[in-house]
Amino acid sequence: MTLRKRLLIVVHAPSANTRRLRDAVEDGARSEDVETVDTTILSPFDTGPEHVIEADALILGTTENLGYMSGALKDFFDRCYYPCLEETQGKPYALFIRAGHDGTGTRRGVETIATGLRWRTVQEPLLLRGPWEDAFIDRTRRLGHYMAASLEAGVI
Repeated sequence: MTLRKRLLIVVHAPSANTRRLRDAVEDGARSEDVETVDTTILSPFDTGPEHVIEADALILGTTENLGYMSGALKDFFDRCYYPCLEETQGKPYALFIRAGHDGTGTRRGVETIATGLRWRTVQEPLLLRGPWEDAFIDRTRRLGHYMAASLEAGVI
């Protein structure tokens, strides 16, 4: 019997293009060559501590808002931080940021909170900077696939 793993994807997708990114990361995670990973994708507003605790790994996605993460992702962290603090140490995660500028403040904000939670970064954050490019879709799809495949293989 193969043990199933759980990948939780939490994405704030307020626009058509960010919804395309959300769909791409989900598509990559649900790739047909990944057979033993159950993927759940939720809005930050619909994600509670129980979802994080049950997951074996996470992908976080956010827009850059005024040089910081989206209010939706910050709300997620505000509600989940203390209930998850002792329960999710060492949890592997990856991050993608749709940044109209450089994304550094957004990255720093998320990484600061994840460090406080003692989560483990397993991939360099994917920064999708500047004007929209269709190449963002493939990069985000690969992120989803790599995370799910790594989780299935026991690498993360």
